[in-house]
Amino acid sequence: MREVACLVRFGLVGTGPWAGMAHGPGLSAAEGVELVGVWGRSPERARVLAMDLGVSVYDDFEALLADVDAVAFAVPPETQAELALMAANAGKHLLLDKPVAMTVAAANALRDAATSAGVASVVFFTDRFADASRTWLRELRTTGGWRGGWLRSFSSLQEPGNPFGSSSWRWESGALWDTGPHALSTLSTALGPARSLTAVAGAGDLVTLVILHESGATSTAELTLFAPPAATGFEAALWGEAGVSHMPPRPEGSQSDLLAIAAQELVESARRGVPHEVDLTFGAQIVDLLADAQAQIDAARDS
Repeated sequence: MREVACLVRFGLVGTGPWAGMAHGPGLSAAEGVELVGVWGRSPERARVLAMDLGVSVYDDFEALLADVDAVAFAVPPETQAELALMAANAGKHLLLDKPVAMTVAAANALRDAATSAGVASVVFFTDRFADASRTWLRELRTTGGWRGGWLRSFSSLQEPGNPFGSSSWRWESGALWDTGPHALSTLSTALGPARSLTAVAGAGDLVTLVILHESGATSTAELTLFAPPAATGFEAALWGEAGVSHMPPRPEGSQSDLLAIAAQELVESARRGVPHEVDLTFGAQIVDLLADAQAQIDAARDS
């Protein structure tokens, strides 16, 4: 892995709500990080965000790449896969959002490019960077004897005021590709890697995943982005010899703090030359599971 400077210069790609809520303030606060500038497909939004963050705005993605050591992405998955491939080939470390791509081929190409270039990568599976979630996962491993688990994530993208309500890729791809990566990340960490899964679609984007883990445990995930507002919520738990253990809730307003942790750990991974536990290898495995689930849903609808 290539040598890393004492202060890692980051560029931010993206100007949407997530960039403003998490990436911009998180990168600005992260230790060992200097946020150099912003580039986005909307020059006007890029200027506004750069001004808010007190950094430069770039009119050209390649110009941003030339000035930085690492790139953080807050753009739709298809766009991310294309631009991150360019960044990896240019030798830049990668802080990616989930899913890392919308196809297995694109995810694997990105993973292979990062490996070939010797750059570090971290995928921002949000709960994997929260202290409470990390403590819970460590306690699960210490206790052992878990036979199964479940996760439910219901949100209302259609509600007025939802900051992601204008996200076209979320409307088109639904919960499987938006909250599905988080579910698979959490459950596969808690119960071990997934050996296989079964996907059943309901109304709209509602999807239920039944996951068989290599440990022999089974888990379920029920997901939708378009639940009635009164039914929204999140819960995850494991059950086994010790009883039932519930995942603690994510702290409110913590997105930028967690992004800062992810950026700092990317820097540390690059400096030590040790892959992060949620790097592109893990991110590509999640895309493989999502694509399998999508293929099952599509086949059932066509039959």
